[in-house]
Amino acid sequence: MARIRITKEFTFETGHALFGYDGKCRNVHGHSYHLSVTVIGTPIQDTGHKKLGMVIDFGDLKTIVKEEIVDPFDHATVFNGNTPHLALANTLKENGHKVILADYQPTSENMVIDFAHKIRKRLPEGIQLHSLKLRETGTAYAEWVASENS
Repeated sequence: MARIRITKEFTFETGHALFGYDGKCRNVHGHSYHLSVTVIGTPIQDTGHKKLGMVIDFGDLKTIVKEEIVDPFDHATVFNGNTPHLALANTLKENGHKVILADYQPTSENMVIDFAHKIRKRLPEGIQLHSLKLRETGTAYAEWVASENS
């Protein structure tokens, strides 16, 4: 049976700051992120199954990605939890802002690794995460590919 890749795309707005960076991105700023999630599997062949012919229902994939990535990160500000930005993060939280203190520097590279771990845990049996592409700007993105990350 053929293995098929399907992709669902998502967008969300997130702010961040790169502590210790030697350029403009050390300042708090934001991006309109575009995330492409590609999974691979075999289409369901059981003629009595309500999802006949699907690898995974796009709606089910959407639920996983929204719950794990989009809802927590959309309109949040992400800081490296080991930075002096903690005082700013706490002030923002106290004033009702959504803040994520990550255990990594919140670059696109590290975010896409984090996202891969979160999504992989939620996929149903028989469905594998093939790749993620996290576009930070119109000309820059980070890509995670399962075959390169055992």
